[in-house]
Amino acid sequence: MNGVKDLKYSSTRGGGAKAASAEAIIQGLAADGGLFVPEEMPAVDLDFIAEFSRLSYEERAARILGLFLTDYTAEELAGCISRAYGGGKFDDVRIAPVRMLKDFPILELWHGPTSAFKDMALQLLPQLLQTALKKTGERAEILILVATSGDTGKAALEGFADVDRIKILVFYPTGGVSKIQNLQMCTQKGKNVCVVAVEGNFDDAQNGVKEIFSDKAFCDKLAARNVKLSSANSINWGRLVPQIVYYFSAYADLVEKGAIQAGEEIDFCVPTGNFGDILAGYYAKRMGLPVAQLVCASNSNNVLTDFLQTGVYDKKRDFYKTISPSMDILISSNLERLLYHETNDAAQIKDWMRQLASEGRYEVGAAVLQKLKETFWAGWVDDAATKATIREVYAKEHYVLDTHSAVAYRVAQAYKKDTGSKRPLVVVSTASPYKFNESVLDALGAAREGLDEFSLLDKLASLNESPIPQGLASLKDAAILHKTTCEKTAMRAMAENFAKK
Repeated sequence: MNGVKDLKYSSTRGGGAKAASAEAIIQGLAADGGLFVPEEMPAVDLDFIAEFSRLSYEERAARILGLFLTDYTAEELAGCISRAYGGGKFDDVRIAPVRMLKDFPILELWHGPTSAFKDMALQLLPQLLQTALKKTGERAEILILVATSGDTGKAALEGFADVDRIKILVFYPTGGVSKIQNLQMCTQKGKNVCVVAVEGNFDDAQNGVKEIFSDKAFCDKLAARNVKLSSANSINWGRLVPQIVYYFSAYADLVEKGAIQAGEEIDFCVPTGNFGDILAGYYAKRMGLPVAQLVCASNSNNVLTDFLQTGVYDKKRDFYKTISPSMDILISSNLERLLYHETNDAAQIKDWMRQLASEGRYEVGAAVLQKLKETFWAGWVDDAATKATIREVYAKEHYVLDTHSAVAYRVAQAYKKDTGSKRPLVVVSTASPYKFNESVLDALGAAREGLDEFSLLDKLASLNESPIPQGLASLKDAAILHKTTCEKTAMRAMAENFAKK
């Protein structure tokens, strides 16, 4: 194992000072608008990986986080991890179990309190951030701004609700999330939380948040009131680094189950929107986990598929509202980190991001594209194929996929057929099917006329071996607490007003 004693973080765009991990987590976004990345990549060997088989998920997390968050003590990390994953918050003690199906192992990342993979990081990020405030002596209040396509919003609200010295404001696109996702966010309790619907799509919400972060005059105005901005989106390193853990954990579980031999290469297929989940797999591979290919699965908003096949990133295309709304994204922010690591050229990254902002597109060229193809394969499916996959897997396995995981499952099948790969492949399952019960029931051919959201949950439960998650069942009696809607041009004013409260 090759750890880095005092690991620092710098911007993908080359500006600003180097930061320790606690400082990077507080800031969220680098001062020049870039994303924080580790200056060196910790390396692990097979002995390090082999030890994971006898460790709990919490212990596995401590091993990985300790390599990246070197300014946190072992005791601090252990406390953060225990508070994040303990206390019965997850409905499976394994936290991220691997379910063995006939075609593919399924890595289930939705056993947390909001029934989505975002809990894997967003139960931990508030603990890391609160600890960082104490460690650095930061005296300002933190205002977390979040743009969400559905799952991040509720997971962040759940994680940060009533956390001392931190406020959280979540923006989501009107009509761009499922009914259950909407209820999860708009019923959120907490004296420090606010939820606002934005007239537009997810990219409008995400761009609005980025513009607020890059508005120096606005940030100075907040600073005068002793308020600093930070992020809970995967642009924040503290949100991304916990996701590396479950790739190692899944590999260890497959070794323990006898599905693979230690040291054997495997592939992962990941339903992908903002590119954070699959990027965590890339970091795991760079560290030394035996990963051959990362398969990037998209829905009809297939900007990533086109990019990974052609090297041209072009956001100037039709935007589709699909049955997998958490992937309805045309600007995948974390791709910037990947390109930085593959080019090690901050000036070039800055120029590509400038082109994306001003022209809506950029092209990385043949050499960079070839490097990307050595690790990534990409495919996409439409809603009809997504529903067909849910139906087929249920008929074959009596297992219910959600709409996002079904995208990954179908793309994984296409990848196997196209490449002829014989390597084991893990499908990453990112949400409970209960969060998208209407679309899942449609796919299964179940009648749902006249049923409300909670009758739909019961209907799906009659077909599904997994029970309704408690966090979703409890929504039936929850009051709607957040009803505000704004134009995308009013997001800054919303942030300023909330900061004053």
